[in-house]
Amino acid sequence: MTITTNTQLPALTQLPSTYLIELNNFGAISLSGEEQSKYLQGQVTCDVNNSTEQSLLVGAHCDAKGKVFSVFRLINRSAAHLLLQPKTSIDSSLNALKKFAVFAKVTIEEVKDLTFIALVGEQASVLLQREFSQVPDTLNPVVQINSTSLVYISGEQPRYIIIDDPAAITSLVTSLALPMFSQKVWDLLEITQGFPILTASTSGHYVPQMLNLQAINGISFTKGCYLGQETVARMQYLGKNKRALFSLHSQLEQDLQEDDVIQKQLGENWRKAGDILAYYQADDGNCYLQAILANDADQPTMRIAAQVASVVTKQALPYTLDTSK
Repeated sequence: MTITTNTQLPALTQLPSTYLIELNNFGAISLSGEEQSKYLQGQVTCDVNNSTEQSLLVGAHCDAKGKVFSVFRLINRSAAHLLLQPKTSIDSSLNALKKFAVFAKVTIEEVKDLTFIALVGEQASVLLQREFSQVPDTLNPVVQINSTSLVYISGEQPRYIIIDDPAAITSLVTSLALPMFSQKVWDLLEITQGFPILTASTSGHYVPQMLNLQAINGISFTKGCYLGQETVARMQYLGKNKRALFSLHSQLEQDLQEDDVIQKQLGENWRKAGDILAYYQADDGNCYLQAILANDADQPTMRIAAQVASVVTKQALPYTLDTSK
């Protein structure tokens, strides 16, 4: 796909009103076959029985101990279930799904023949209406038009994931004639909207509630058994979970490094505050972080350990962390 991508990394407030994102680190796991729904229902936290051609579900795939392999958005396309997620979380989830599928009539594979882009902003819906006969919305967040899947992501800014073969995507991008940003800008939006981003290094370390899955309708507490359910239920009903996912911000003088640590002040000392899952550092030094921190009422002073003058602050999430059901 020969698409020119803007290499600039704007701060959140500097993004244009409407723009495209090349989702080159985006992928999917496909499940097809007559037992695909039954099998997937026993593997993930969301209720697959609620999945339709027009629905969008959020869920997690866990190991037997309730630790999350991947967080995904579930859609239907071409008589298959697609688990949309970053490519970096696919391998561990794919291997586990295949491991338990040997006796089920289901085919499980990574999707490699499709291209993903996102259209974001206030004019996104209007522009899509010029290109397609139907546009997804809150009531029907997924629309299939010929070979194109359109997926609506609600939030502060409307987002649409567009899925098709490379040639069709290239043609659409040419027609839209909008600035195209890199995958990092998508990560920025996921961070600010509180949608967890897992990579190969963070896969298998956290239970769903640490990633706020219960707050974004990613866990069904009424469906039947699934892998890791016992741990998930215990965390929910016995109040065992003491950590949660937060959106953070800092203004940094230097580039954030992969191994950097967030610290919190305890008296005259500093201690590790939590784990960084993902970050986006704008060209002007604005840094947006997604991290797992203690879920309590404390508002400690925080910093990046390697940049002692930095100040890290919590940002408001678009949902509540109240776990009562």
